[in-house]
Amino acid sequence: MARRSNLKQRNTKKIRTTTLAVLLCVALLFYIARIYQIQVVDAASYAEQVAGISTRKAVLKAARGEILDCYGRQIAINREGYNVVFNSAYLDRSQCNETIRTLISMLKQRNLPWVDNLPLDTKAPYGFTGTEAQQATLRSKLGLAHYATAENCFAQMVKRYTLEGMDTATQREIMGVRYSMDLADFSISNPFTFAQDISTEAMQRISEAGFLLKGVTVDVVPFREYAETDLAPHIIGSVGLITADDWDKYKDKGYSYNDFIGRSGIEEAAEEYLHGTDGEITYKIDNQGNILSTEVTREPVPGKTVMLTIDKTLQRTAQNSLKTSIESHNASGGKATGGAAVAVRVKDGGVLLAATYPTYDAKDYYTKYQQLAAQANSPLTNRPFTAVYPIGSTMKPAVAVAALETGKLSGPTETYYCRHVYDYYDDYKPKCMGYHRNVNVIQALSKSCNVFFYEMGRRLGIDTLNKYLKSFGFGSKTGVEVNESAGILAEPSENGNWVAGDTLRAAIGQMNAFTPIQIANYTATIANGGTRYKTTLISRVMSYDLTETVKANTATVAQKMEIKSTTIGIVKQGMLSVTEDGTGRTVFHDYPIKVGGKTGTAEAGGDTPDHSVFTAFAPYDNPEIAVSVVLEHGQSGSVSMGILRAILDQYFFAQNETYTGTAPYVVLQ
Repeated sequence: MARRSNLKQRNTKKIRTTTLAVLLCVALLFYIARIYQIQVVDAASYAEQVAGISTRKAVLKAARGEILDCYGRQIAINREGYNVVFNSAYLDRSQCNETIRTLISMLKQRNLPWVDNLPLDTKAPYGFTGTEAQQATLRSKLGLAHYATAENCFAQMVKRYTLEGMDTATQREIMGVRYSMDLADFSISNPFTFAQDISTEAMQRISEAGFLLKGVTVDVVPFREYAETDLAPHIIGSVGLITADDWDKYKDKGYSYNDFIGRSGIEEAAEEYLHGTDGEITYKIDNQGNILSTEVTREPVPGKTVMLTIDKTLQRTAQNSLKTSIESHNASGGKATGGAAVAVRVKDGGVLLAATYPTYDAKDYYTKYQQLAAQANSPLTNRPFTAVYPIGSTMKPAVAVAALETGKLSGPTETYYCRHVYDYYDDYKPKCMGYHRNVNVIQALSKSCNVFFYEMGRRLGIDTLNKYLKSFGFGSKTGVEVNESAGILAEPSENGNWVAGDTLRAAIGQMNAFTPIQIANYTATIANGGTRYKTTLISRVMSYDLTETVKANTATVAQKMEIKSTTIGIVKQGMLSVTEDGTGRTVFHDYPIKVGGKTGTAEAGGDTPDHSVFTAFAPYDNPEIAVSVVLEHGQSGSVSMGILRAILDQYFFAQNETYTGTAPYVVLQ
């Protein structure tokens, strides 16, 4: 028994010894691994900490995406320019004011601007400028009460930025920059752009003076440029710097304070695609503030390329034709004040052109905005999309569709007698422009007989008529990406004084007011058999280098109208008759392609001349394009028809020596 007990004790002791040995080995291995981690793997990092070396990151700007037309021709592109940038890692804060003063002097000599977001006048007596929100931000950043005056703010900034001893004009200039730096959260991670797009001569002068301007660099950066600054500026839009009012919206979306953003038009509508993703540069800095190394740790990614449905050549043709036609008309005694032309693709709603007159040059938008805004006839107004007009007899095809579809008109053989005066009501007897006698719907469209359509309007009633007008898109936006109006669709419920005569006037295109793009899209809906598409200006979004499709736009059906093919055929036949032997014959009777159209003369009110409206689609047998033209106080329909013919000439013949029957564009998928 004693022997077994001793053996058991020896075994237990052996197990304990072995266990302790294993634990000791594990501990030794852990310490060896840790020593290796410290002395080998992380040696550089610990050495940097001992030496007081830190890491800072800064932004590398990405190029904005470009905008091209439907053929890939340049519209909005990028060019290289020069920015004056403050880099916090190098800037000597004790010499900051002197650096700013030197730079301002250089730019003033060359009449160049610099960044100044301070909401105070730039000249004595230095009162508040800007919005109330900007003034409130200024007081808040200066730690002043909400009732602090501009004088209080000025005095506080003199102390804050150590500007004592300078003349007030110099104080105001420097504090404007220093405050802008504060707004931009100036730091190593957020360089401050002092001036943008300076001249080559200024770039060279500042670069040569680099030894005096520590922490100041002249960076080569991409700038927005427009291939033709007067081409469709209302559509393409503008870009501008982020302001203090914008910053809360963009600061969490990867933007920097000195970024450009789209302010209007496609530049604004496609901002999510056009804005690139900034890269990153990493600095290693010692405890003296010296930069030891720099490394691009993330490459910038440029924005996407946006391809439009717009055809540059068609757009230019429309703009030129509007201008020359209106000026020629007015030189002969006319009183037209402006006009618009729109063309949409019948099969998908893509906008091929949207021209307005008078217009402006994009390069003048910011520098001459106040003058443009004050000009007569509103050159800043985007007439194709936002201006509304009574559309006159171009309404009649829609009324014909409604009458045929509801059975209020039995068919193409039913006639109504026009004796120049519509005398159904005793107290209201509106007139026609002619004595058409017995006319059917095709003849009524061709001759634009008011009496016939007064009768159709009475039979339909305003509620039924408006139901069809809404289906054609009147009274609602077409869906185009930029700002547009829904138009004005007159409703009895909104007009307590509605009388029977109002319904008659509505049936010939009065009472209501719509946009040129609504007219063109309605015409396209008739031309394609009753499918109303959402209109669009964007064809597709591509990678910056055009090697990849990021988003292919698709044709979107806004409404599929259940219209009998016989109804469409009758109405289209009436519109063909307009151009062959009706009110549009003078311009289109000899046209080599069959065109369906409708003229319109809309009362403008008072003693001013009527508006001239014309809408059409072509080719008649296989429609591709629908165009509408409106001339404010144009009076003569031949002027608007001449513009429309110039557009069709360009579309069908100038781009193709022989028209092949195939659309010269990429249809939306």
